[in-house]
Amino acid sequence: MVNDHTNIIVPLLNQTELSPSTFILNGIPGLEDMHIWISFPFCSMYVVAVVGNCGLLYLIYHEDSLHRPMYYFLAMLSLTDLVMCSSAIPKALCIFWFHLKEISFDECLAQMFFIHTFTGMESGVLMLMALDRYVAICYPLHYSIILTSSLIAKSGLATFLRGVLLIVPFTFLTKRLPYCRGNAIPHTYCDHMSVAKLSCGTIRVNAVYGLMVALLIGGFDILCITVSYTMILRAVVSLSSADARQKAFSTCTAHICAIVFSYSPAFFSFFSHRFGHHTIPPSCHIIVANIYLLLPPTMNPIVYGMKTKQIRDCVVRIFSGPKDIKSYNM
Repeated sequence: MVNDHTNIIVPLLNQTELSPSTFILNGIPGLEDMHIWISFPFCSMYVVAVVGNCGLLYLIYHEDSLHRPMYYFLAMLSLTDLVMCSSAIPKALCIFWFHLKEISFDECLAQMFFIHTFTGMESGVLMLMALDRYVAICYPLHYSIILTSSLIAKSGLATFLRGVLLIVPFTFLTKRLPYCRGNAIPHTYCDHMSVAKLSCGTIRVNAVYGLMVALLIGGFDILCITVSYTMILRAVVSLSSADARQKAFSTCTAHICAIVFSYSPAFFSFFSHRFGHHTIPPSCHIIVANIYLLLPPTMNPIVYGMKTKQIRDCVVRIFSGPKDIKSYNM
């Protein structure tokens, strides 16, 4: 009877101990002494990202000339960028500045959910913007007929729901794991695999599902973007006028830059984790992971502001007055 009673109590105690109430985010391992210096570019980029994307959302909402499908998709991208970087960077700055490293288990799961959901949505919105450019260049006369406000809203909602439905299982897969390797996470935020690696149980399901989600979201979106731009290139090359070709290409410049800013750090992280984990230091992985969350939100408003004439005109009208636009355009 005593042995049976002990066998019942011990598993209950172990289960309690193996479900941590808090995690410790250690920031960037190996560079703890440089945290304060690393925080300055992080903070500067975050401020630019918040101001730039809020500015874009304000312009698109208030300017009637920007009430078009291209700018509605840009508004989705800006909103996604704001949530994506705000889910991780404020906590990282608290770690760098105030050594506030603790995060509760539930807060960690929530942060993980928002970061992965909106990085997936970032990819999805870039795919929708590629389809928008395809319709605008290949079917210009039917552009407003095909891309109605209803279709844009439904496609944005579908992209968001895709991310939510695919990322929600991450939280359950992570929560079910027993944790016996401490509660210190060598990262600035709660990444799915960084948390799972603290488990003393098997994480094969987590790893396989994570790879599957990456292929379902990233692989599908990259395929759609590639097909869209292949069709765009064929349509542009067939144009007889050099000016028409130049104008068609120029409408895609900002979007191509956004793709480069988003997918370059993502590809680096993906391949370095699988093929370069013995040669590339962990600090480099974590810095790139943060750049992935910071670079697109920082650069997208700048690139679209510089490359899009309608946005430039609206900015000039706000700061200089309507009568200065004619001289600006000349």
